Amino acid sequence: MPDTLSGPTIGARIADLRAEMAASSLDAFILPRFDAHQGEYVSPHDERLAYITGFSGSAGMAIVTAETVAVFVDGRYSVQVENECSGSLFSHHHLFDQPPEVWLNAVVQNGWKVGFDPMHLPPGWFDRFATACIETGATMTALEHNPVDAIWQFQPSAPLGEVSVFPLQLAGRSCADKSADLATYLAAQDAELLVDTQPDNISWLLNVRGNDVAFNPMPQSFLIADRSGGITWFVDPRKVSEEVCDHLPSTVAQRPISEFLADLRNLCKAGQRVLFDPDFSPVAVRQTIAAAGSTPVSVASIVTRAKSVKNSVELSGLHDCHVHDGVAWVEFSAWLDATVPTRAAAGDPVTEREAEAKILACRQARPGFLSESFQTISAAGGNAAMCHYAAINGHNAPILPQRTYLLDSGGQYETGTTDATRSFAFDQRPDGYDQAYTAVFKAFHSLATLRFPRGTQGHHIDAICRRPLWDLGLDYDHGTGHGIGHRLSVHEHPQRIGKPYNPVDLLPGMVVSIEPGYYEAERFGIRIENIFEIIEGIDGFLGFHNMTWAPIQTDMMILDKLSNTERAWLNSYHQHVFQKLSPLVGDEARKWLSAAVVPI
Repeated sequence: MPDTLSGPTIGARIADLRAEMAASSLDAFILPRFDAHQGEYVSPHDERLAYITGFSGSAGMAIVTAETVAVFVDGRYSVQVENECSGSLFSHHHLFDQPPEVWLNAVVQNGWKVGFDPMHLPPGWFDRFATACIETGATMTALEHNPVDAIWQFQPSAPLGEVSVFPLQLAGRSCADKSADLATYLAAQDAELLVDTQPDNISWLLNVRGNDVAFNPMPQSFLIADRSGGITWFVDPRKVSEEVCDHLPSTVAQRPISEFLADLRNLCKAGQRVLFDPDFSPVAVRQTIAAAGSTPVSVASIVTRAKSVKNSVELSGLHDCHVHDGVAWVEFSAWLDATVPTRAAAGDPVTEREAEAKILACRQARPGFLSESFQTISAAGGNAAMCHYAAINGHNAPILPQRTYLLDSGGQYETGTTDATRSFAFDQRPDGYDQAYTAVFKAFHSLATLRFPRGTQGHHIDAICRRPLWDLGLDYDHGTGHGIGHRLSVHEHPQRIGKPYNPVDLLPGMVVSIEPGYYEAERFGIRIENIFEIIEGIDGFLGFHNMTWAPIQTDMMILDKLSNTERAWLNSYHQHVFQKLSPLVGDEARKWLSAAVVPI
């Protein structure tokens, strides 16, 4: 997260932005958190939403008018946005229950000009806002220059992380093979071009990795593929070494990233079909295709789908790095269990940031570790009720025996990406915690052991996971599972498990998380998360095969609420954890692990 709090106050920044809007005769400005790649994580250069509002979450947007700054976030950030965007300057809204286009429709007036950056707004979002404006007599106005950039003092430079080769022995398939499949697909679709602006897709296709955005080992770039097998890669040449150039097949041509839209317009011919992803492309892509006389075809990128089904080499690498990650979890958990009570008794309690640093140090001791895969969520007590809490910007609560604790953390390794969450208790627990913790485990187990037929999609099975919580009148306001990349994005599309409709079949070779939880504001938060590979049984039904190896604390479980099946699964899981990890951990951690996996 960049230092968005230095320089002018938030109020001064909003005033400066409104002055810039007035100079362009804008009555409203749409400010998403997106950069030109429409992803979850952005570089400090692109943290425009945080600069204007102070909101540091990974998903959200704002609409700025002369009267207010309306901030929209999902349920993960409802508490956080109240803390970070307080005062009369802001109004707060739920991104889905109070959609921004509905709010805009109620606010805009006839003749208003609503400005937006066409490189930072996906077509689907644009269409919803455009409809809201048409109904009220307002107009959407595409801006050549982003007004936030015009008033941002000391804006960080665009990233220049070095691009590296991702070798075939780790990728499992060559760039040439993947490109040939893409060309075949374009021919089958009677399309001349495919445009892809997702950095992880492009990195997977070209077998490269990068270092432009924290936690995301991929370069920011754009790509245009044609049906003859040619690829034009738009990337800053300062990032690309001679080794990378030699690695790429001759069918890949490099162009400066600044020439992307101009080249796209030149490549598009009248009457041709050009494919683009409506959810992960800037609307500028669709507008450019149409302006050139081609037919823009809105379809989820085939690269996204191909990347999601891991080959045997990728799966082997993911299984391998999860064992190393499990060692880090055990070493950390043993340290935490021993240190929290003794340090608290000595009047020098362990802090959230100290615990965050410790899990990082445990990973850094493992072979192949490269970096964290996201900002670790190290949350004590009521802080854990904020699903994406981070111990930054002055937050650093003590971890005390009478407080519960939640750690959500992951790593980027040479062979893959990890993500897991565990909830801890040391002594006393708040009223209701044990009941909720038990229900969260039952929810986790219900999905982890599910078998389902081909054709099943994530929203079909989400309620199966939530049932044990719903039985108690409890729920959680976030997804149940997300895809995970192969040394790429920790939140990988298109597969996911959640309440919203997601028409993507779950397929063998996909890798997903299962992570139910429960949260009570200012009291506690609970989540259990493992990563699973989707596998096919001999009867053709699909199921989940565990990848994550870390003990699940049993002290807080109400044992008579568990079925014999649930007990047997947990005991078997812990037996496998011990078998895999005990030879790899230190003596003290091995002693702790032996106690942690005692059968219930």
